This record gives sequence, structure tokens and C-alpha cells, in this order.
Amino acid sequence: MPELPEVQTIVDDLSRSIIGRKIISAWSDLPKNKLSGLAEIRGATVRTIDRRGKNILIYLSKNKESLLLLVHPRMTGHFLLGRWMIPKNKNGKIKPAATAGPLAEKVNSYVHLVFTLSGGEMLGLSDARKFSRIVFGKAERVERLNELKKLGPDALSPQLTAASLKKIILKKNRPIKAVLLDQTAVAGIGNIYSDEILWLARISPLKTSSKLKDAEARKIYSAMRAILKKAVRLRGTSFSDFRDVSGSKGGYGEKRLIYGLAGHPCRRCGSAISKIKISGRTASFCPLCQR
Repeated sequence: MPELPEVQTIVDDLSRSIIGRKIISAWSDLPKNKLSGLAEIRGATVRTIDRRGKNILIYLSKNKESLLLLVHPRMTGHFLLGRWMIPKNKNGKIKPAATAGPLAEKVNSYVHLVFTLSGGEMLGLSDARKFSRIVFGKAERVERLNELKKLGPDALSPQLTAASLKKIILKKNRPIKAVLLDQTAVAGIGNIYSDEILWLARISPLKTSSKLKDAEARKIYSAMRAILKKAVRLRGTSFSDFRDVSGSKGGYGEKRLIYGLAGHPCRRCGSAISKIKISGRTASFCPLCQR
């Protein structure tokens, strides 16, 4: 599932590429209940692109009205820039115009939503499992959605300090791994980066958050900032479906510290990395370094 670094990569790429461009037409083969009111997007101009937690927010304007397209990629969704041959009938299959290159890779072939932009380029949403959350409408209405209002402070927000993170952590009485995954506590962190953060901070994922010492909370804050900023620089992690808007893989997976490395030696102490289930998610950790 895309996390903060992957979503930020998409937002940064799209901000450089499509701001100021007009949406000429829209095509989708998704059920209509996933795309209510999307016909109104034709003729809208892209104004700004933002991120809240794992949500991509594309702000548009049309006839002096402020509109908002919200996309939460969930498990397998990612935006792509390119060109596709749109099928003329309902049973036809959409295909990339190029038969070679990143967009021709299978992971990028599950395109279910396409916007044709001024200049001829297209913005496509590839989503193998069709789980992406897509909401379009007046900006003021979309911004009031519960999933946005309930989000905790963003993990990379300047307003989130070590002191405020400590307060959030200490209020919870759950394993710290589960707290980091809780989007109402801190927004943007998922399974990959929670493991990386806790390893770097030398904190067990099983440790009850309310029992963390001040120094441990500060270590988590420092590790969180370091890991997420590094992952953004490396353009995210592509273990499965995530690709950037060109269809290319992110580079953090090759630099990861512990996620998905159960059975391998810990790079810090050499002990075998373990894995357990916490709140239904797999956690990789070093039983020696992260006691």
C-alpha cells in the first residue's frame, strides 16, 4: 500500500507536470458509484495538488468554482502520465500507446480512469484491485469528509514536534507499532516505514506506547523524520504495485533497513531478524536490538 513517501512522490511529480492544464475529457470503466459526478470534471483546470496523509488532493477550478478530486490509492493504486488508446466499446481493453517502456509493464496495465489533458498527454489511474477511494465535487464539501477530518497530524508536518508526538504516543495504550499505523494518531505511516522507524529508534514494536520514556519518544520522532525524508528522496518503495507517474520503481526498497527481511541478519548486531503479527499486520524487528 502506498504510504507517505510514495504519495508525496506522486504529488511532487504531478505538481511539476499538470498544474495549469485543462481536463479535456474523462474515461473510466469503474462502477458509477465510485465516480459520482465525475462528468462535471470536463473543462476544469488543475490549480494545485496537495497531500493529506495518504490522500492525493487535486484542486481544480471551473467557471470560477473551486473543485476537488480526492484519490486515496489504497492497496494498488498509482497515477501515471502517458497516452492510452481508449476502447470504443464497453468490452474493449484500454492499452498504452507505447508497446515498450515502463507504461507497458504489467503492474501499470490496470488503468481504470483516464483524464485527457490539454497538450494531448493523459493522466491515468492504474489500480489492479480497484480499491482506490475516489471522490469528486465542490472543494468545500470534499474537504469535510470524515476520513480527512479524522486524520492526525501529518508525519512530516512542521507543526508535529517531538513534544507533540510524545503526547500522542503516551495517550495510547497499545503496541507502538499499532499507534504508528493509526492514521488518526499520526497520518502517513504504514507497515513498511513503521518497521524502519522502530528499528532505527531501537524500540520494540511490541512496547506499549504509554510506557515509553521521553528519550524513547524523541528517538521515534527523529527516526520518523529521517526515514520518511530519505524515502521521499529515493522516490518511495516498489515491492509490489507502487510506481511513480512515469511508471518507474522507487529506490527505497534497495536501501531498507529491516522491513521484509525476516531471517536475514540484522545489519546492526547480526542477530536473525524476526517477524510477528501486531494488529493484523506483520512486523519485522531485531529481537536483540529492539528489546
